[in-house]
Amino acid sequence: MPQTKHPPLPLSSLTLARLPPRAADAHKGDFGHVLVVGGDLGTGGAVMLSGEAALRCGAGLVSVATRPEHVAAGLTRLPETMWLGVSSANQLMALLERATVLVVGPGLGQAGWGRSLLSAVANAHRPQVWDADALNLLARTPLALPSGSILTPHPGEAARLLGISTEAVQADRPGAARKLARRYASVCVLKGAGTLVADPAGQLAFCGRGHPAMAGAGLGDVLTGVLAALLAQGLDAWQAACLGVWLHACAGERLGVKGRGLAASDLVPVIRALLEEHSACQV
Repeated sequence: MPQTKHPPLPLSSLTLARLPPRAADAHKGDFGHVLVVGGDLGTGGAVMLSGEAALRCGAGLVSVATRPEHVAAGLTRLPETMWLGVSSANQLMALLERATVLVVGPGLGQAGWGRSLLSAVANAHRPQVWDADALNLLARTPLALPSGSILTPHPGEAARLLGISTEAVQADRPGAARKLARRYASVCVLKGAGTLVADPAGQLAFCGRGHPAMAGAGLGDVLTGVLAALLAQGLDAWQAACLGVWLHACAGERLGVKGRGLAASDLVPVIRALLEEHSACQV
C-alpha cells in the first residue's frame, strides 16, 4: 500500500539551507575538494558535466579521474580542474586520500574498469554522491556507502536497487524513496517529475519545480556535481540534496520556457546565478 502518513514537505527558498557568506580572507582549501570518478570509453562527457557543475557551484578544488583517453579533452574544456587518467583502481588511491567529497557513477560503465573503481571509492570514508552506473552496479553487488552520502536514482535505477518493477516504484514514489534511504543509510534523491528527497529516518521532501524540457541526457550528471559542491562547502547530505534538487529544477524551469533542445550544460550558469541569489557569496 502506498504510504499516506507524513506527506512530503514541499521545497521552497524559504525552507532550504543556505551557504554562509565567505570571509574576506577565504581560500580554496576552505571549500572542499570534489573528486569525480567515471567516464568509461565513449562517455567522457558525463564526468565533464559533473566536474563543471561542481566547479561553478563553489567547490574549492575539483579533480576528475577517468579514462586516459579523455584527459586532453577535459583539460581543454575545464582547465580549472585537475584530470587524472586511470587504468586501474590502484592509480586512484592517492587522489582518494586528498579529496573531501566523491562523485561516482557518471559514465562509469558496468565492465571491469568501472567495477574496480567503484569498489575503491566505496571503501573511502568520505561523503559521496552515487549516480548512474554506480547505482546499477550497487544493485548487483551489495556495498556499504560511507556516512553522509547521497543516492540519486531515476525510477529505473530505483527499481533495480529494490528488486521491483519501475511501475511499482512510480506507483509509490514516497515509499520507494524512503525504503532506499533506509536500506543504504543514505539520503535518497528519487528523480523524475516531482523529485523526492528522503533520509533514513523517514523525512521526505518534494520538489514541484521543473519543466518537461529537462527530459534529456546529462542533466543528472549536472545534478551530481551540484550536490557534491554543496557537500564540499559544509552542508550535510539532507541539506545539500534539498537545495541542489531545488536549484537544478528551478534552472530547468527558467530555461524550459525556450522549449525543446535544452542541453545539460545550459543549466550550469543558471544554477550558479540561482545559488548566488539564494546564498550570496559576500554580504
